[in-house]
Amino acid sequence: MHDSLQPHLRITANFHTRYALLPGDPARVEEVAKYLEQPKHLAFNREFKTISGRYKGIPLLVTSTGIGGASTGIAVEELKNAGVNVMIRIGSCGSLQEDIHIGELVIASGAVRNDGASDAYIERAYPAIPDAELLFHLIHAAKSADYKHYIGRIRSHDSFYTDRENEIDAYWSKKGILAADMETAALFVIGGLRGIKTASILNVVVEKEGSLEGGINDYTDQRTESKQGEHKEIHTALEAIASYHDSINR
Repeated sequence: MHDSLQPHLRITANFHTRYALLPGDPARVEEVAKYLEQPKHLAFNREFKTISGRYKGIPLLVTSTGIGGASTGIAVEELKNAGVNVMIRIGSCGSLQEDIHIGELVIASGAVRNDGASDAYIERAYPAIPDAELLFHLIHAAKSADYKHYIGRIRSHDSFYTDRENEIDAYWSKKGILAADMETAALFVIGGLRGIKTASILNVVVEKEGSLEGGINDYTDQRTESKQGEHKEIHTALEAIASYHDSINR
């Protein structure tokens, strides 16, 4: 644990918590704050916005990671330095399967490593997988809340705008990959290497044949199914932390 000020997150190790939720979007940090007791703004530097609070009495942090594996890796490393060793990503994704729709949840059991950040750490033979125990608690929380969810492998990538996006999506869809995001593989790989328990739950904001621009623009509308999905994933992740915490403190 490092007591010094973390250079990017601009926080220190004074919070005495081992838990953090990791949204990508800084605006989602404020949505999580609505669920917390005693939410407190800590820092906002670049894409990294951090608050503290309690859920069912359990202290935790919420830190936005920005877009992509590179910035996610910075957040994971600096949160680890601040004493956090249980992290759940609460992100958005695009569906790669026709039967997975906007506002439904995808819980990642593993990730295709099509990102550069995880490659910077270790060869691709190293798996991008969540902590099994934390994954169990996420699944249990989603089932207990009766939220429509899918469990399986996703793909993490680095761009929405390559010349072959449709071809790439079709390829991985045929391989049974459920959805695509930009951060989960980096989280899983760095977490595994650093001894951090990690998991990832994603809210579908773009359907398989949907418009990227339309899906993301609709996501900002509080009334849409994708926005409702955001609240479902936040609730699920918080309940997973609560049940995990209870399980290790019995």
